[in-house]
Amino acid sequence: MRKERSGRFLRGHFLRNTSWEGEEKRQRRSTATGEVDLYFSPFIQVVLLGACPYPTMSLLADWLLRHSVVMCLLLHSLVLMTFCFHHAATSCSKNCYCSGSESGDKTVRCSNLQLTEIPKDIPNDTRRVYLDFNQFTTVPANAFSGLPHLVELDLSHNELSQLEPGAFRGLGSLQFLDLSSNKLVNFNPESFEGLQARANLTNNPWHCDCNLQMAMPRVGLEPTSLTGIVCQTSDPEEKGVQGLAFLLVPDVDLCVVMKRTTDVAMLVVMFGWFTMVISYLVYYVRANQEDARRHLEYLKSLPSKQGKSEESSTISTVV
Repeated sequence: MRKERSGRFLRGHFLRNTSWEGEEKRQRRSTATGEVDLYFSPFIQVVLLGACPYPTMSLLADWLLRHSVVMCLLLHSLVLMTFCFHHAATSCSKNCYCSGSESGDKTVRCSNLQLTEIPKDIPNDTRRVYLDFNQFTTVPANAFSGLPHLVELDLSHNELSQLEPGAFRGLGSLQFLDLSSNKLVNFNPESFEGLQARANLTNNPWHCDCNLQMAMPRVGLEPTSLTGIVCQTSDPEEKGVQGLAFLLVPDVDLCVVMKRTTDVAMLVVMFGWFTMVISYLVYYVRANQEDARRHLEYLKSLPSKQGKSEESSTISTVV
């Protein structure tokens, strides 16, 4: 038996001349799009999302359709933006090689690329960065502040001669820093601000002086790291620390000359103050000498009390 029914079904549009046929399987065919929907039960009406077989619900279906399209577009835009931001945050730096481990640790290798500036597009989820064998001459302040998860940083075999204050600021998780085989001469504790890590400071032409000696207790590097500071030059030279690891040289005080200079300066200042006080006293005495002489003459011109007392005693005796 075949029964045909015509109706209007809403599925993004009105369906016309829709037919139902078969006892165990029915199909609905749309003359507008040619789409075919299969229904396996002759007693159950299956309504797809956005389809309504009742004319009284057409307005509700239309409202749902419109808002569904808007929500779908918004969701698509959100997913696209999230993907873009994630890609920007996790993409590899230009010309560098990136790799990851099973634990999720990302490594960025920019070795031997003749770079002259620290890359600024290193992904912020990087754990290890290798910048060795390049041509860096300085590390600017906050050069790695966007890498809070960094645990290893290799800057060896470059042309580094200056580390600006705050060069490694923000690397609270750093565990190892390699600055070997560069041209570092002066040790600036402000460059290692907030850094508590093990460092390789060997093969640099360090200049050992009083400033270096006073700076060592102010850094948070592991004490063994400072043994890599081998003195190529020193001040004063007669201390004989050239070619030696300064931290391991016993009983060496490079601040003796500075202390002596400070003592001499203090003596000179004290002598100057003393001379100024004496000069002021001499000037004061000379300026008031005439007034002092007149005052002294006035005092001499006054009758003596002792003379009066003798005269009174003589009169009383005669009486």
